[in-house]
Amino acid sequence: MPTTPGQAGEPLMPEQATEHVTERATEQATEQAAMSQYAVHGAWVVVARGDYDMHSIAPLAKALEDAAGKRPKVILDASGVTFADSTFLNLLIRVHHSGTLRLAAPSPQVRRLCEITGADAVLEIRGTVDEAASS
Repeated sequence: MPTTPGQAGEPLMPEQATEHVTERATEQATEQAAMSQYAVHGAWVVVARGDYDMHSIAPLAKALEDAAGKRPKVILDASGVTFADSTFLNLLIRVHHSGTLRLAAPSPQVRRLCEITGADAVLEIRGTVDEAASS
């Protein structure tokens, strides 16, 4: 079976190496954390997308902590979170204790993290942003 350059120990030519690195950088960029914010039904919604760990959590932490300090109801739309570790979970618990945080539409990864740690018994988790805003 033929292999593509760079697989099975086959060396890459310089131009192939550049293409290979560019492909990997593009794959990694799609996993990076991204966020947006908006108001709905009197609540402030923070939408998180991508991977969250100790290296990427700072912008999300700032957004949630600022919102919790200024708004009566904060919703985290976690439907686009593809990876979350204990740093992410710790942020959710901290914000929950400092204000009214609702977790909306958690991705399977976030839902599983909450279930195995017991955080689902502490956090207010809703199926959609609209459910979280109206509760």
